[in-house]
Amino acid sequence: MNSKYRIKKSTAEKVKLMFTYALLILMAAIMLVPFLWMLSASLKLEKDVFSYPIVWIPRDPQWQNYVEIWKKVPLLTGFFNTTKLTVCTVVLQLLTSSLAAYAFAKLEFKGRDTIFMIYVMTISIPWQVYMVPQYKMMTLFGLTNSHIGIILMHAFTATGVFMMRQFFMGVPKELNEAAAIDGAGPIRTFISIMLPMAKSTLASLAIIVFTYSWNDYFTTFIMINDTEKLTLPVGILSIKQPFSTGDNVVFAAVVLAILPVLIVFLIGQKWIVKSMTHVGVKG
Repeated sequence: MNSKYRIKKSTAEKVKLMFTYALLILMAAIMLVPFLWMLSASLKLEKDVFSYPIVWIPRDPQWQNYVEIWKKVPLLTGFFNTTKLTVCTVVLQLLTSSLAAYAFAKLEFKGRDTIFMIYVMTISIPWQVYMVPQYKMMTLFGLTNSHIGIILMHAFTATGVFMMRQFFMGVPKELNEAAAIDGAGPIRTFISIMLPMAKSTLASLAIIVFTYSWNDYFTTFIMINDTEKLTLPVGILSIKQPFSTGDNVVFAAVVLAILPVLIVFLIGQKWIVKSMTHVGVKG
């Protein structure tokens, strides 16, 4: 009787696992279809981009589209501006998030948990709500139409602080006590002990911030007026009319813009998985 029950249970688990895998594969395929269509369209003639039925593999791939986009559009300027903003934002967010998280997790001060709770609650506030106050502040400081203003707007993130704090909360307090006995202050403990242990979480946060900053459209669209300072997302969406660029060439530009994010994610995905084993909901 027990053996029959075990066989039925094992079969049910296998069926459930197969169904889960099939569902995940289907969802992955659905998300990949738009990207594959865009990649296919970037290798077609303009007249064939929206032809039906869809030809997924062009018979005569137009690789010159990827050459033409560099000639017609100041794409290199967009890459430079986007890279500069993204790198500065990633470095600054890692610094501010790790410092604030260490303070909230390991330092004792009045109102610490209340302040942290209020700060984390800002995650639920849509960006559109505080977009106007941020713009007014940047205007007051004379930082509109500048990359510094955009970097400062993205310098702090409650999500990053929450991620880092959750990791630091899992570090045994005995390590801090041992460091204090050896004469290490909070800053030295943070640099010499905490940061090396948090490499996976830092890498995971860096990938998230990189992806967000690289693809950010609205901040640049609102803050920047000078075409020489535009980033890739804004530049690509504004190239068609002034440069008389076809849809096939625009799709080629989009594919080129996506590649850095794809490469960074593929390289760093192991850090994301590893960090998930460290970051949990801790009090």
